[in-house]
Amino acid sequence: SCRCTVDDRVTRVAWLNRSTILYAGNDKWSIDNRVVILSNTKTQYSIKIHNVDVYDEGPYTCSVQTDNHPKTSRVHLIVQVPPQIVNISSDITVNEGSSVTLMCLAFGRPEPTVTWRHLSGKGQGFVSEDEYLEITGITREQSGEYECSAVNDVAIPDVRKVKVTVNYPPYISNAKNTGASVGQKGILQCEASAVPVAEFQWFKEDTRLANGLEGVRIESKGRLSTLTFFNVSEKDYGNYTCVATNKLGNTNASIILYG
Repeated sequence: SCRCTVDDRVTRVAWLNRSTILYAGNDKWSIDNRVVILSNTKTQYSIKIHNVDVYDEGPYTCSVQTDNHPKTSRVHLIVQVPPQIVNISSDITVNEGSSVTLMCLAFGRPEPTVTWRHLSGKGQGFVSEDEYLEITGITREQSGEYECSAVNDVAIPDVRKVKVTVNYPPYISNAKNTGASVGQKGILQCEASAVPVAEFQWFKEDTRLANGLEGVRIESKGRLSTLTFFNVSEKDYGNYTCVATNKLGNTNASIILYG
């Protein structure tokens, strides 16, 4: 609301927005139904604007006519708007080594500050104090969720997240030689990291092993594949190869079953 203090010598009063008359005395000149008169008494003349928006910002003038000369008093209306993210990048999947640009556009008055941070297992690191976050040659460690926040002092920050998935070829992180006695159970394990998750194959020399043949079982789940011998015999001893494959490539490791 805009308030104007008056006294008994006043004969005519009006409220103007820039040069447009809103009210002259009790007579409404504005066609905007959000603008209403609040009071017109011997001491005060005030108007109110409901549901203010940014277009209402600007100078408002109270014009007062006294017996001898006109007086004006001005008030400048500043409209504040909470921060709002109006456009943000979609979740994205890229190959390791690619360049990635994330965008987060926000609106508000005053102009909000936009920051990006990486929500990784190692904690939450600021990565950019800008609407655009550029990552050149992205690594697998840079995958995960990125959070954009738009901040001004009018209301709580607006926060949105983008998920970045980084594909990389398999690498075998764990493959140990294993001993087992004849007649006992023997288990070979092969662990591989990859995005998308690797598929596994097992070979002995050049022969690919199939599940359920000759008393062996192959189980692959997530990063781990196991080759189980239920009843180890002499001919089972030797060198096995585990191959891990995804669409970006493959890798293999040699594992020995010994007596």
